[in-house]
Amino acid sequence: MEAIRLREPCLVVLVGAAGSGKSTLAAGWFDDREILSSDRYREVASGDAADQGASDEAFRLLHRDLEARLAKSGSAIVDATNVQPFARRALLERAHAAGVPAIALVLDLPADVVLARNAARTDRVVPAAAVRRQLADLHRSLDGRGLPPEGFDEVYVIRTPEALDGLVLLRGSAPVSPRNPPR
Repeated sequence: MEAIRLREPCLVVLVGAAGSGKSTLAAGWFDDREILSSDRYREVASGDAADQGASDEAFRLLHRDLEARLAKSGSAIVDATNVQPFARRALLERAHAAGVPAIALVLDLPADVVLARNAARTDRVVPAAAVRRQLADLHRSLDGRGLPPEGFDEVYVIRTPEALDGLVLLRGSAPVSPRNPPR
């Protein structure tokens, strides 16, 4: 994969099923204060990162913090599945209101890779049926009517583990070295 240049400030929206490598990518390339993780907000809302019943409150908090961060001219990366258009729309509205570019990094890895990575997690394994639904939602989004017309300034689709491993991000005019290279 060629290098991806991120304009500063910007909103980076990670899009992909559980197990695709979104959190690893975020942790490897971005500072903790830039990462807005839906799992982290679920834990704040309910004490349990896996509590899907806390999602409404978690995303209310995430959206509030995203607005504040973008208003201060800071870049933000949203680490959530974002496989459905309504989820991306809420993020795009906030980026547009703040006047910052919105970039989608889509992790469309092969289903067998995603399912195997999810099953091998040491923390929270998402049920395989839920991962398959997320993959189906993702593929509906990428069928030609998906991300580009939604309002993203740039969309990058990463389709192989090798492309993810070789990802290079440039911020401003200099390359960023990964703190923990994505796997």
